[in-house]
Amino acid sequence: MRIGLSIAVLLAGILMGAVLTPVLSGAGPERRVFEIRTYTTHDGKLEALHTRFRNHTMRLFEKHGMTNVAYWTPQDPELAGRTLVYVLAHSSRDAARRSWEAFRTDPEWVKVKAESEAQGPVVSKVDSVFGDPTDYSPLK
Repeated sequence: MRIGLSIAVLLAGILMGAVLTPVLSGAGPERRVFEIRTYTTHDGKLEALHTRFRNHTMRLFEKHGMTNVAYWTPQDPELAGRTLVYVLAHSSRDAARRSWEAFRTDPEWVKVKAESEAQGPVVSKVDSVFGDPTDYSPLK
Protein backbone atom coordinates (compact mmCIF):
# COMPACT_ATOMS: atom_id res chain seq x y z
CA MET A 1 0.00 0.00 0.00
CA ARG A 2 2.76 2.45 0.94
CA ILE A 3 4.68 2.03 -2.34
CA GLY A 4 1.42 2.19 -4.32
CA LEU A 5 0.62 5.54 -2.74
CA SER A 6 4.13 6.82 -3.44
CA ILE A 7 3.94 5.72 -7.07
CA ALA A 8 0.50 7.27 -7.49
CA VAL A 9 1.76 10.60 -6.13
CA LEU A 10 4.81 10.39 -8.36
CA LEU A 11 2.95 9.46 -11.53
CA ALA A 12 0.38 12.21 -11.00
CA GLY A 13 3.25 14.68 -10.75
CA ILE A 14 4.86 13.35 -13.91
CA LEU A 15 1.65 13.46 -15.94
CA MET A 16 1.03 17.02 -14.81
CA GLY A 17 4.70 17.83 -15.34
CA ALA A 18 4.83 18.42 -19.05
CA VAL A 19 7.01 21.37 -18.11
CA LEU A 20 9.79 18.83 -17.49
CA THR A 21 9.92 17.96 -21.18
CA PRO A 22 12.17 20.93 -22.11
CA VAL A 23 14.55 20.01 -19.29
CA LEU A 24 14.98 16.55 -20.78
CA SER A 25 14.87 17.52 -24.45
CA GLY A 26 18.60 16.98 -24.83
CA ALA A 27 18.08 13.24 -24.50
CA GLY A 28 16.95 12.96 -28.12
CA PRO A 29 13.98 11.24 -29.72
CA GLU A 30 14.93 7.66 -28.72
CA ARG A 31 12.64 5.80 -26.36
CA ARG A 32 13.73 5.89 -22.72
CA VAL A 33 12.87 3.79 -19.72
CA PHE A 34 12.05 5.49 -16.44
CA GLU A 35 13.00 4.18 -13.04
CA ILE A 36 10.77 5.22 -10.16
CA ARG A 37 12.59 4.83 -6.84
CA THR A 38 11.23 5.19 -3.32
CA TYR A 39 13.63 5.42 -0.38
CA THR A 40 12.45 5.00 3.18
CA THR A 41 14.90 6.39 5.72
CA HIS A 42 15.60 5.45 9.28
CA ASP A 43 13.99 7.81 11.79
CA GLY A 44 15.52 11.29 11.65
CA LYS A 45 17.67 10.55 8.59
CA LEU A 46 15.69 12.15 5.75
CA GLU A 47 17.66 15.40 5.92
CA ALA A 48 20.93 13.43 5.73
CA LEU A 49 19.59 11.73 2.58
CA HIS A 50 18.62 15.09 1.06
CA THR A 51 22.10 16.43 1.80
CA ARG A 52 23.74 13.40 0.20
CA PHE A 53 21.59 13.73 -2.95
CA ARG A 54 21.99 17.51 -3.12
CA ASN A 55 25.77 17.51 -2.68
CA HIS A 56 26.85 14.26 -4.34
CA THR A 57 24.39 11.65 -5.57
CA MET A 58 22.66 13.57 -8.37
CA ARG A 59 26.00 14.57 -9.90
CA LEU A 60 27.30 11.01 -9.64
CA PHE A 61 24.15 9.67 -11.29
CA GLU A 62 24.79 11.97 -14.26
CA LYS A 63 28.45 10.92 -14.33
CA HIS A 64 27.31 7.34 -14.78
CA GLY A 65 24.76 8.00 -17.52
CA MET A 66 21.58 8.38 -15.51
CA THR A 67 19.29 11.35 -16.13
CA ASN A 68 17.77 13.00 -13.05
CA VAL A 69 14.11 13.71 -13.85
CA ALA A 70 12.42 14.78 -10.61
CA TYR A 71 12.48 14.35 -6.83
CA TRP A 72 9.59 14.50 -4.34
CA THR A 73 8.90 14.16 -0.65
CA PRO A 74 5.35 12.97 0.07
CA GLN A 75 2.88 15.13 1.98
CA ASP A 76 0.94 12.16 3.36
CA PRO A 77 1.56 11.86 7.11
CA GLU A 78 2.49 8.16 7.00
CA LEU A 79 5.28 8.90 4.47
CA ALA A 80 6.28 12.48 5.23
CA GLY A 81 9.55 12.98 7.04
CA ARG A 82 11.03 9.63 6.05
CA THR A 83 10.42 9.10 2.31
CA LEU A 84 12.07 10.30 -0.89
CA VAL A 85 10.56 9.44 -4.26
CA TYR A 86 12.43 10.17 -7.46
CA VAL A 87 12.63 9.32 -11.14
CA LEU A 88 15.66 8.57 -13.27
CA ALA A 89 15.67 8.11 -17.05
CA HIS A 90 17.83 5.54 -18.81
CA SER A 91 18.25 4.65 -22.47
CA SER A 92 17.34 1.02 -21.63
CA ARG A 93 17.08 -1.46 -18.75
CA ASP A 94 20.51 -2.78 -19.68
CA ALA A 95 21.94 0.75 -19.60
CA ALA A 96 20.36 1.21 -16.16
CA ARG A 97 22.00 -1.98 -14.90
CA ARG A 98 25.41 -0.87 -16.19
CA SER A 99 24.99 2.62 -14.75
CA TRP A 100 24.04 1.30 -11.32
CA GLU A 101 27.00 -1.09 -11.30
CA ALA A 102 29.40 1.74 -12.16
CA PHE A 103 27.78 4.08 -9.63
CA ARG A 104 27.91 1.58 -6.75
CA THR A 105 31.62 0.91 -7.31
CA ASP A 106 32.64 4.52 -7.94
CA PRO A 107 35.33 5.36 -5.34
CA GLU A 108 33.78 8.79 -4.74
CA TRP A 109 30.36 7.24 -4.03
CA VAL A 110 31.88 4.60 -1.73
CA LYS A 111 33.57 7.37 0.27
CA VAL A 112 30.50 9.65 0.36
CA LYS A 113 28.23 6.80 1.45
CA ALA A 114 30.63 5.73 4.21
CA GLU A 115 31.00 9.30 5.49
CA SER A 116 27.25 9.95 5.46
CA GLU A 117 26.64 6.72 7.37
CA ALA A 118 29.27 7.27 10.06
CA GLN A 119 26.45 7.57 12.61
CA GLY A 120 24.49 4.64 11.16
CA PRO A 121 22.64 3.74 7.96
CA VAL A 122 20.51 6.42 6.33
CA VAL A 123 18.19 4.31 4.17
CA SER A 124 16.19 1.40 5.54
CA LYS A 125 14.37 0.35 2.34
CA VAL A 126 14.62 0.94 -1.42
CA ASP A 127 11.83 0.17 -3.88
CA SER A 128 12.47 0.41 -7.63
CA VAL A 129 9.96 0.16 -10.47
CA PHE A 130 10.81 0.50 -14.17
CA GLY A 131 8.22 1.89 -16.55
CA ASP A 132 7.69 2.82 -20.17
CA PRO A 133 5.84 6.01 -21.05
CA THR A 134 2.44 5.52 -22.63
CA ASP A 135 1.77 6.79 -26.15
CA TYR A 136 -0.16 9.74 -24.63
CA SER A 137 2.37 10.66 -21.95
CA PRO A 138 3.72 14.20 -22.28
CA LEU A 139 7.02 12.95 -20.86
CA LYS A 140 8.79 10.35 -22.99
